Amino acid sequence: MIVYKFGGTSVGNAERMKQVARIIGDEKQKIIVLSAVGGTTNKLVRLTGFFYGQNHEEAMGILDLLRTEYYGIIESLYLTDTYKQKATQFIDGVIALLSAQEGSAFNEENEKVILAQGEIMSTNLFHLFLLESGANTVLIPALDYMRIDADGEPDMPLITKLVGPLLHDASAAHLIITQGYICRNTENKIDNLKRGGSDYSATLVGQAIRAEEVQIWTDIDGMHNNDPRIIDNTFPVHYLSFDEAAELAYFGAKILHPASVIPAREAGIPVRLKNTFDPDAFGTIISAKSEPEKVKAVAARDGIIAINIISGRMLLAFGFLRRVFEVFEKYRTSIDMITTSEVAVTVTIDNTQHLTEITDELNLLGTATVEDNMSIVAVVGNGAGGSPEVLQQVTSALAGHPVRMVSFGGSHNNISLLVPTSEKNAVLRSLNAHIF
Repeated sequence: MIVYKFGGTSVGNAERMKQVARIIGDEKQKIIVLSAVGGTTNKLVRLTGFFYGQNHEEAMGILDLLRTEYYGIIESLYLTDTYKQKATQFIDGVIALLSAQEGSAFNEENEKVILAQGEIMSTNLFHLFLLESGANTVLIPALDYMRIDADGEPDMPLITKLVGPLLHDASAAHLIITQGYICRNTENKIDNLKRGGSDYSATLVGQAIRAEEVQIWTDIDGMHNNDPRIIDNTFPVHYLSFDEAAELAYFGAKILHPASVIPAREAGIPVRLKNTFDPDAFGTIISAKSEPEKVKAVAARDGIIAINIISGRMLLAFGFLRRVFEVFEKYRTSIDMITTSEVAVTVTIDNTQHLTEITDELNLLGTATVEDNMSIVAVVGNGAGGSPEVLQQVTSALAGHPVRMVSFGGSHNNISLLVPTSEKNAVLRSLNAHIF
């Protein structure tokens, strides 16, 4: 069985939902994981902000906007009054549920209930459309099987245990619809896999059922060799290894959620990236196979903070780095890059939630300074992280550009560069010219 995942742009309106139905229209059994309609999650996030701030009028404005948008989708999507009425009643129920979350006691639990409604709306509307079209389809709510543990990580044994009987009961259906992103936590309350988690949902389902393949359908024909918003004439990379794809996704290639590679790699399931609006395009296949040493792509991630710790006590002192890392562990903040010298260590992070507390504690170990508005540029490819030839290409491309840190050799598949965000576009263009 193949798992298909369609993102928010792929189900962004009635015509796009009809295109998805055409793509999945053969009679082979498949699971279809859907994101929320494009733009809906952002509106729901705004709604939660208004509820936290007790801004009633602004919140009602968001609800009116959602109602109008979905009524428009319903009018264009269905042919019969019967299904238009069913869909309208469903959306009215969701709007009522959203409105009922308002109150002075609004909290994170209410927030997560609200954020789950985007996927619930898209899947139910699409399921009704398939039923009206005469398709053999069933809807399995992700809240019935998708689970996270106490650390917020997917509980794979429980997911596998719960999804099995549900799929057995749905075995006669050709098209099995379910939601991405949403789940339940250890308290059986509604939760989520964080933004972009629908990709993750798809590969988790793929791992649970030992799928033949997971297909991620978006609005671009595969993972490109550079950022097409910045670089002209980029091209899709047809084949990537799991490690290469994970590096590119983590360092800024937004077509794929970084965590989604993990379940696929663990189960050895290929992931195919496809374009909903150009279904015949080859796309990108991600698998355990690696091509000969070459640079596959360049990606960049913004919002990086560099923290430099200088301390005379570091000189010849074992245990200093352990104490530095313990500070970041205490505040559950991951480190992306690190460089060290005899008296200084510099690390990068992208989570500023506890930045003040972290720097306060690091100042007890030495003098901590912070540089913001930085970007990590990653040069990714099998063997790139240990290739003198690739390093020579990269260093030639960086001539005249300020580079704060370089990580070479730490990963077999990656050379990472820390540059000011103001220089990122120029660095991407220069790397593109020298490498590709």
